[in-house]
Amino acid sequence: MIVTSASLASFGRWPYGCRAAAARGSLATGRAGSAELALRHYRTANLEVEKDFTEGRTAGEWLCHLYGEWRSRMKAAGYEMPSFEAFWASESLEIPVPEPRQVLLSAFRRDPEGSPLRTPSGKIEIFSAAIDGFGYADCPGYPVWLEPSEWLGGDPVRYPLQLVANQPRRRLHSQLDVGAYSQEGKIVGREPAAMNPADAAARGITDRSVVRLFNDRGSCLAGITLTEDVRPGVVQLSTGAWYDPDPADPSFCRHGNPNVLTADRPSSALSQGTTGQLAMVEIEPYAATPPEVSVHGPPAYASASGIGGPTTRSP
Repeated sequence: MIVTSASLASFGRWPYGCRAAAARGSLATGRAGSAELALRHYRTANLEVEKDFTEGRTAGEWLCHLYGEWRSRMKAAGYEMPSFEAFWASESLEIPVPEPRQVLLSAFRRDPEGSPLRTPSGKIEIFSAAIDGFGYADCPGYPVWLEPSEWLGGDPVRYPLQLVANQPRRRLHSQLDVGAYSQEGKIVGREPAAMNPADAAARGITDRSVVRLFNDRGSCLAGITLTEDVRPGVVQLSTGAWYDPDPADPSFCRHGNPNVLTADRPSSALSQGTTGQLAMVEIEPYAATPPEVSVHGPPAYASASGIGGPTTRSP
């Protein structure tokens, strides 16, 4: 496993995560980091929590402290890691894998009787009598492909494009969206989407313009990129852009969160997993001036004069 100093520094931006995560940004970007920004908001509001928030450490000191704790745990496990200074000056750090030759179910393969699996029979089971006994129509007791309620192979008409809301490259889910690395990938301040040039030409869409994705559930804006890497009939929009709803229409996200387009239904009656990765949509050019994205700014908060006083925003 490879860890870089840049990835460690960019992991964690206010307001996601703990104070330590918030403190990490400035060391990598050379800008005022998220911890300092948060503290400035606190000072402005006279909440007097700076000491508790920082525990007396600066952003850089928090980073060194967290690395030191991790280095101690690695040493206890038998792995000597370089000092923080050496790590920070290097390009990357390779973390050793405890068992390089790991084999799935190796103990069971060597001795099925002595190392049974945690199944009713102790063996690999393709059919589960317990799951079958639940009687769920959408979850039989064996692996099976069930046709989705909406998909590209279903001959869609109103919404002919298959939306794929994959994991993003520039952040972890929605975490770090406020960070510099995620922001550098935005187009006109929107989450980037990708589509095939042929689909774009048929809709009058140009590269790096703002578009509107929509279906019966909602709509969102995105900045489009045209690429042959996306097959015709498909549009890709990563999950995790912070939801920035239009105050007059919460189903319209001004930033590019695909959750307004996907269905709020479970993957099955048994698993109750998410189905937020796929949906059918249509796309059109957004001719109006794109509205401001406000979700990354500080929230309004009550003044220090007391509850019920005027609200303000930190400068």
